Amino acid sequence: MLNTTTWNRLRYSAYAPFYDAVVSRALRRPRRVALSNVDWEPGMRILLVGAGTGLDLPFIPHGLEIHLTDLTPGMVRRASARAERYQRDVACHVMDATQLLYPDEHFDVVVMHLILAVMPCPEQGLTEAYRVLKPGGQLCVMDKFQPDDQPSGWGRRAVNILTSFIATDITRQATPMLQHAGFRIQRDEPVLMSGLFRALLAVK
Repeated sequence: MLNTTTWNRLRYSAYAPFYDAVVSRALRRPRRVALSNVDWEPGMRILLVGAGTGLDLPFIPHGLEIHLTDLTPGMVRRASARAERYQRDVACHVMDATQLLYPDEHFDVVVMHLILAVMPCPEQGLTEAYRVLKPGGQLCVMDKFQPDDQPSGWGRRAVNILTSFIATDITRQATPMLQHAGFRIQRDEPVLMSGLFRALLAVK
């Protein structure tokens, strides 16, 4: 199955010019719901991992230190432009989610929206998220997941060959991944398409 970091950089570079037109409105409510679950406090340091064009920014309170990363330069340029339009002070960087260039225990909140189902190795991304979070820090996840209580059937696995090539894996299970990385899940709720999309809040 074609799912590598290089392929992700290539395809999302191609998607960048029209990414917002495709996903902005459809995923506006799921983003808002997921981020409303975070216990925000003034002065927090926030990291948005795989943040794309910065569509989460409108739902993050002001008065926080925000860092934004994405694998694709085209996405980061658009995220930086969005931050300027919203008059938000955001440090935007091209960065691989599996090799975050931040020190240990540096952030209060890490946001991973629509990235765990895309990464070739989501476990490594979660390990990095855990590393850069302070003890008690929060992880906010919103993505497409296979139900935790059942394995993928042959039909879903067949469709996944196509969806993984185009954009995303639809066979990954959230709870095992997060728990294996050391997180404790506090909230888990369906937010779109009869539970295919879920919003989870976990703590370190």
